[in-house]
Amino acid sequence: MELAKKWIKVTVNGEPRELLIKPNITLLDLLRDYLGLTGAKMACISNSCGACTVILDGMAVKSCSVLAMQAEGSEVLTVEGLAEGDKLHPLQQAFINHAAFQCGFCTPGKLMSAKALLDENPQPTEEELKRDMEGNLCRCTGYKKYIEAIMDVAQHPVKYSAKEG
Repeated sequence: MELAKKWIKVTVNGEPRELLIKPNITLLDLLRDYLGLTGAKMACISNSCGACTVILDGMAVKSCSVLAMQAEGSEVLTVEGLAEGDKLHPLQQAFINHAAFQCGFCTPGKLMSAKALLDENPQPTEEELKRDMEGNLCRCTGYKKYIEAIMDVAQHPVKYSAKEG
């Protein structure tokens, strides 16, 4: 028996949306399949890799483990919403400056986790950063470059806020 669809109101990347969805889909499915926002990646489907991380009401969440209906009335920020027009978000620019990615598959999740961390704690220690980012796995490169990139933004916010993307 197929579940009856339900309406959901959610703001995604600053844009209010009202969608008719199956109540058992994940937030990741809503973003990718209903809204065409493919930055959040489906990799593990077990809440363990972080490739699907988005910011839900100010908190980094793994969207594969959140039902879309739980986002009712909430604000969701995805990697597609980080840049402001042609100007990259400071974290995006720092990732480029530090070559903090290789294949890029895990990069959107890392960016969103880092943004949530810096929003809550603008000047984390390297140990705090490593602890908070440990839920974001990378299969093809080391972690040193993206830790350096995030620390650079934390230590030099003016340098990145003035930089044009």
